[in-house]
Amino acid sequence: MAWNEPGGGNNKGPNDPWGNGDQGPPDLDEALKKLQEKLGGLFGGGGSSGGSSKGSAGFPIGVVVVVAVVGLLVWGLMGFYQIDQQERAVVLRFGKYYDTVQPGLQWNPPGIDVVTKVNTTKVRAATLSESMLTQDENIVEVKLSVQYVIDDPTSFVLKVRDPERSLQHAAQSALRHVVGGTSMDLVLTEGRAQIGIDVKQRLQEYLNIYETGILVSAVNVDDSRPPSQVEAAFNDVIKAREDEERVKNEAQAYANAVVPEARGQAQRQVEEASAYREQVIANAEGEAERFIQLLTEYEKAPEVTRERLYLDAVQGVYANTSKVMVDVEGGNNMMYLPLDKLAEQSKVRSTSGSTTFDSATLRELTNQVTEQLRRDAAASGSSSRRGGR
Repeated sequence: MAWNEPGGGNNKGPNDPWGNGDQGPPDLDEALKKLQEKLGGLFGGGGSSGGSSKGSAGFPIGVVVVVAVVGLLVWGLMGFYQIDQQERAVVLRFGKYYDTVQPGLQWNPPGIDVVTKVNTTKVRAATLSESMLTQDENIVEVKLSVQYVIDDPTSFVLKVRDPERSLQHAAQSALRHVVGGTSMDLVLTEGRAQIGIDVKQRLQEYLNIYETGILVSAVNVDDSRPPSQVEAAFNDVIKAREDEERVKNEAQAYANAVVPEARGQAQRQVEEASAYREQVIANAEGEAERFIQLLTEYEKAPEVTRERLYLDAVQGVYANTSKVMVDVEGGNNMMYLPLDKLAEQSKVRSTSGSTTFDSATLRELTNQVTEQLRRDAAASGSSSRRGGR
């Protein structure tokens, strides 16, 4: 029955909501009925005069066709999907590898193809912590972190059942192999960086053999330490080594301060010795030259030269002593002149302040006394000779 006419039919009454009278819209039931008749005739199902065509299940064939068309349309729309720029998609058709899809809008038949999206630019991380033996048979605990990306999505999806678990196992194997060939000191101190490089290289070799499609970008040794049971003793060892290094540095600093000074003093002594050698050689050469000249003069006048040498020698001796012993000719006694006492007495008697006697003054005083003694001795000798006559 039509909604706009209580009695049904195609007549338009005053209740038409469009207010068009007989020119209202067609009846929806009638239009649907005509569509069913056309579809039934199309598929060879001729209907009776008063009924519509039925399917074998009792449903109208037209409804089945509409549902099939709508379902087909929905199925086709469900096959569209978007691949981001960072992703790749691995397509399996009936369970067999079909294609690796690049970024963009793609379509694959749903239910037939299975699409697995893989992010190939995301940096992923895996961590592990293991206790193992070193080369010198010590136990260490090493914490490792592995950063990786998916380089081959096809191998990552199809070649290995659980590639990330395989990565864990391969990392453990590589770490044990590298640490097992390294001493404990290097593992705990400055050898961490090299351990990371070696583990990365070996881990990538394992992953390539397994065909996991994973590319390792970095391997970092986050922590390495001895077992907790011996950590206190190991800390003492580390402290002792630090003290040893500190003492070595202090000794080196002291050596850097002392050695140059010692080398300077040694060089100065060498220079002084060289200068002394040159001085002695020069003095010896001068004395030799003076002796040669003196010999020449001695050959010319032996007596005068001998007297001059004697006087020079006596003068040299008197210049370095403050006491003089005088043997006067013709006398039986030896005179003693305490020049130092005479000089001190002269200082006391001086009224103009302190008086300084140098070697020249002493020699002059000695010569005067000697001359006076000689005169006295000569006068005494003359008197005795006159008395004898």
